[in-house]
Amino acid sequence: MEIKLSVINEGIACRKEEFIAECEAQYYDQVYKIADYIRKNFEQRPIILLAGPSGSGKTTTALLLEKLLDASGHETHTISMDNYFRTMTPEQQRLAAEKKLDLESPDRIDRDLLNQQLKKILVGETVELPTYDFTDSRQVFLGNTLTRKPGELVIFEGIHALNPDVIRLPEENTVRIYISVRTRIADGDVLLHPSRIRLMRRMLRDRVGRARPAAHTLKMYDSVQRGEDLYIMPYKPNSMFDIDTLIAYEIGVYKKELLEELQTLKNKEEVADILDFLSKAQPLDETFVPDNSLIQEFIS
Repeated sequence: MEIKLSVINEGIACRKEEFIAECEAQYYDQVYKIADYIRKNFEQRPIILLAGPSGSGKTTTALLLEKLLDASGHETHTISMDNYFRTMTPEQQRLAAEKKLDLESPDRIDRDLLNQQLKKILVGETVELPTYDFTDSRQVFLGNTLTRKPGELVIFEGIHALNPDVIRLPEENTVRIYISVRTRIADGDVLLHPSRIRLMRRMLRDRVGRARPAAHTLKMYDSVQRGEDLYIMPYKPNSMFDIDTLIAYEIGVYKKELLEELQTLKNKEEVADILDFLSKAQPLDETFVPDNSLIQEFIS
């Protein structure tokens, strides 16, 4: 799928509020349809697995699903699979600091604990959920328990959620969702690849949440792409539903937020096409982004 940059620019320039609402609705409609399927199949499929690459909007989508399902009478719990990371040894921490440890690998997940707890959650037994302390790179237990009652649902969100070697529940007990930016933005015959949209999202998230410049995010690009190619994309066919999270007007927001900084990195191959599209995009101030927009995950 693709959308013309000229269409986006016209929408922002000439009918801003209406266009923003249309873009948001395209995303929300996808999630509403999946929530409806989950509601109709909650008894057989109470575990929802949501996977996608970095910058796809997994957190926002998981929380939106939870909100919709809660409102329909099915209390829903969202669990990040990051909490099942294994505690790092001092040697692993050293290798990670030297960027010699594959942080994207499914081997980082404590699969035995994850699957033991999944089976117990499925049948309504109580589990004590782990928490991952990223400061000390260790898994801890803080007394957080979960007992899934009849009619309740649980969302497991993470990059490895569709990998059957990581999650070993029977497929008939799960709803499997793949989420990413799918639509390309077109300027004539030139297309901006969806991975570039996700890169811009990560740049903004790193700046806002971690005080990291775009240059730092760019240094991680090859590693992140390698992890996606090895550990995420091969399991995309396992999904039952796909969600395209492009919010078409977002490129106008990113022009105002990123263009000046990225011009200092114009010699980087990954930035050249982004700069070309941003330079031609109609700018949009972030104050126009709705409070409940997926884009808020990256700009606030």
